[in-house]
Amino acid sequence: MPSEGSPFAPEVVRAVTAHMNDDHAEDTLLICRALGGVPEASAARMTGLDDVAGEYAATVDGEEVRVRIPWAHRLTGRGEIRREVVRMYGEACEKLGVRPRAEH
Repeated sequence: MPSEGSPFAPEVVRAVTAHMNDDHAEDTLLICRALGGVPEASAARMTGLDDVAGEYAATVDGEEVRVRIPWAHRLTGRGEIRREVVRMYGEACEKLGVRPRAEH
């Protein structure tokens, strides 16, 4: 359930989710598999975010399921979103034994 006091305007959420889905779809899938409790997911996309978690839709056995993954701490500004997603990506790679890409 989204946080009522989220500091992120709808246009920020749209921009972040579009960027993640267009440029980092594989990262999103790794995050959902490792941190979202859906290790069998075959696809995933970011559907939203607020100050306490990222929201995703993961495909599991041909069906889309909602996944909500909490941030390590409450986010207060847009700049924190990228840092937190990069942290989550690194954690997911470590957990799954995947070598992270150099550009992160």
